[in-house]
Amino acid sequence: MPVLGMAQQRPTPRAATPPKGQRIELLTAAELVGGSFNGVTIRKLIGNVSFRQGTTLLYCDSAYQYTERNALEAFSNVRIIQNDTVTITGDRGTYDGDTRKARMTGNVVMRDPSMTLTTSALDYDLSTNLAYYNTGGHIVDPENTLDSQFGYYNTTSKVFSFRRNVHVVTKSNEINSDTLQYNTVSKITYFFGPTRMKDKLQRTLYAENGTYNTITKLANFQRNAKIETPEYLLGGDKLVYDQNTEYGIATGHVSMTSKKDNLEIRGDVGRYWRNLGRIKVYGSQPVMRNISGKDTMYLAADTLLSIEPKPPQPEARSVLYAFRKVKIFRGTMQGRCDSLTYDRQDSIIYLNRNPILWADKNQLTADSMEVRQRRNKIDQIRLYANSFVVGQDTLLNFNQVKGRNMVAYFSENKLKKVDVRGNAESLYYALEGDTVVSGVNKALSANMAMRFAESKLSSISFLTNPDASFIPPPELKPEDAKLKGFAWRAPERPTRRQVLGKHFALPVKPKSKAKPNSKTKKTTPKKTATPKAPAPKPAPVKVPARPPAAR
Repeated sequence: MPVLGMAQQRPTPRAATPPKGQRIELLTAAELVGGSFNGVTIRKLIGNVSFRQGTTLLYCDSAYQYTERNALEAFSNVRIIQNDTVTITGDRGTYDGDTRKARMTGNVVMRDPSMTLTTSALDYDLSTNLAYYNTGGHIVDPENTLDSQFGYYNTTSKVFSFRRNVHVVTKSNEINSDTLQYNTVSKITYFFGPTRMKDKLQRTLYAENGTYNTITKLANFQRNAKIETPEYLLGGDKLVYDQNTEYGIATGHVSMTSKKDNLEIRGDVGRYWRNLGRIKVYGSQPVMRNISGKDTMYLAADTLLSIEPKPPQPEARSVLYAFRKVKIFRGTMQGRCDSLTYDRQDSIIYLNRNPILWADKNQLTADSMEVRQRRNKIDQIRLYANSFVVGQDTLLNFNQVKGRNMVAYFSENKLKKVDVRGNAESLYYALEGDTVVSGVNKALSANMAMRFAESKLSSISFLTNPDASFIPPPELKPEDAKLKGFAWRAPERPTRRQVLGKHFALPVKPKSKAKPNSKTKKTTPKKTATPKAPAPKPAPVKVPARPPAAR
């Protein structure tokens, strides 16, 4: 600010004579001795010395007054008073009456109605009302204390400009910055570089630009703004946080990271209620990423709401809610639903309203589902009401199972077993050597159990009141190829790119540079290849028809 202010002044022509200031007037002195010092005429003043220039007063124990150049040196108990509002004291001082610039050294203290500055050396321009120090300064006002290596103070606007090792202590925060301005009247701090603000609850706010009102406790941060607590980190391009209500809103490239379970949410807008332990992220389909070893789950929806346990309730659960147009992508499993609840403490995902999951080549649907995890891997998928499982074989036929409820068991994230509980129906194609359909197995049973190998059906057990039939291909009718409620929804299966969106964009592979052509090329005549006789094809092996074993 001082540099800009000085730059706006009109430059003085080099040939011009510096303007003469008002003559410094001697008011009092106990003893006056005239003479010369190094060829310069001076007046040596001793005892209760005081001077005046306009509305500026200077007091000291002794002084040298240079009568020919309107300047003086003051010694011991030096005090400058300007307009009855600014007072500067020190051990020694110099003052130029023409330029109206003063320099004070040794135990310097500057006071005005809004603050007190302590430093070892201070330069003060009484024309521009700018004070400057570069040897470290300590400022105290009724609300805060401030320290820095360099500082400017405008006694008119009451604004401090600090540089290097800036440290601010308020009643509730501790601020560290590299470049900062502080208005001693409004009590607002302005940041212009990397700044960290820590409160008594060990929450840290970080930004590289912004403001903080030390009275209202309202922070308006910009550029890489972040709130960090012992549990999580919330950041964005811009952040507004009210410490009184403990409510904050982040916008632009919002990111919320839960430290304890490697969970991160990204979106366009994030709202934070510390008293409620809630963070809501929305805008441009926010995405959650949960890293579990080598397996990472991505979850996208219109809105993601994370609820953390509040400090007085450590036994409360950490829960993530996702609603509207939920999409899931995780290794070999993908899914969709309208709303979802993720109990992060028990590692259970509840899918509600039209849920559908794909596991390898199997499609699972029901009115609602639960995905249970163990050691960060899928352990069970529970289907409730109108459960339906569809899988495609090598000939793209649809094998189908339906029932009231189902439990699908997984091992190493691969489907191993499905229990159908109530009103079980199945329709499976029997293949001959995975190349020819030998018939269709249809069965009804109260309960049913199916076992899988490499996610393919290996056996079916009909547990209660079974009624099974085998339909050969000539007798197979179109209506026999589908169970009631069948729907193949493969086009709806979300891809990795669809779920990650712009928030977790896949890295772009750099294009390989073409090799430069050499200036000289050697040409060799092409050889005519001698055609070889084709190798004989192996004779086809017939595999007897073997439908899935039924017991």
